[in-house]
Amino acid sequence: MKITLDKDKKMESVKVKDYMIYQPVTFAPDTLLAQAVTKLLNAKQIGAPVIDLKNNLLGFISEQDCLSFMLKGAYHCDMMTQVADCMRKDVLSVNVNDSILAVAETMTAQKPKVLPVVEDDKVVGIITRSEVLSAICKHLSAEEKHAL
Repeated sequence: MKITLDKDKKMESVKVKDYMIYQPVTFAPDTLLAQAVTKLLNAKQIGAPVIDLKNNLLGFISEQDCLSFMLKGAYHCDMMTQVADCMRKDVLSVNVNDSILAVAETMTAQKPKVLPVVEDDKVVGIITRSEVLSAICKHLSAEEKHAL
């Protein structure tokens, strides 16, 4: 199914705030990595923003980051690694009012699976590829029904 310009305009009105995960797992930089991993696994979340006490975005930690550092820790019997030691500091983020299409383009170009969502420079949630796909699928299904 080909999306026309008119449908693209409608898709532009679908915003991050409509599909994001509010109140995701987040971490302080001094959280022990082992605790962070347990929390991510329990929440079934593949990554999380690292924030300060005012919810400012400091970094991001993913399962891949954790795996790499935990593997090193297992070899050296070091379980005192903190989130700050392995988080990425150059973090892409999106705004609550960004369009889902813009986020989808970012995700295909940069390959992140999870992006922090910010509003007024504060972390307010996350959005994953699954939520973006869900939003696009829901919109396309609705458009297809209207076309019939």
